[in-house]
Amino acid sequence: MKVSYHGHAVVKVETANHTILVDPFINGNGACDLDASKVKADVILLTHAHNDHVGDTLEIAKRNDALVVAPNELANYLGTKGLNVHPMHIGGSREFNFGKVKFTQAFHGSSYTEEDGTVVYGGMPGGILLTAEGKTIYHLGDTALFSDLKMYGEMHDIDLAFIPIGDNFTMGPEDALVAADWVKAKVVVPIHYNTFPVIEQDPNDFVSKVKTGEGKVLEIGEALEI
Repeated sequence: MKVSYHGHAVVKVETANHTILVDPFINGNGACDLDASKVKADVILLTHAHNDHVGDTLEIAKRNDALVVAPNELANYLGTKGLNVHPMHIGGSREFNFGKVKFTQAFHGSSYTEEDGTVVYGGMPGGILLTAEGKTIYHLGDTALFSDLKMYGEMHDIDLAFIPIGDNFTMGPEDALVAADWVKAKVVVPIHYNTFPVIEQDPNDFVSKVKTGEGKVLEIGEALEI
């Protein structure tokens, strides 16, 4: 399985038979190397409704006839836009043909702002545990530090964790180090930093301090084989 990072919280997972995008914020994301008009996806997983996470889901999903898996209210909203959606909720899991998805808690907000300024309630934010081809990836989404991360680390054998470090809107580096200790992933990759001035951080400093698992900075477009 190949897993690559594309700036902000954008992650691409390529299994033998499927391409899965998580939070495909491409246009407006100066750090992203993907082209929303060309990127392929069979599945899009969304952690929450904020525009910098839903991103280009509408265009990508329609062009690829991709399945969009998202928290219930967000999925239902995207369904009204003509997308093929599967709604889920916090604590729920489901086996799909591409793997197993489980939504975890995340302490954050979740609303989508339409072009005319209308704000649409997006339900609860979440993190996503994706298990495919015998490997488990944990995308924490946008979240503060919370103690149940320790429980998720105890319940799941996590191979790769994407943890936000930007601060201001999510946990910062200090709290993210605690989160890394708790989720006990074999590899920890920082996300959600340096997209905007208010979330500027040094990812190399963060990974140098990771004690549980291997901390690794993924450059834009760089991939790991797990």
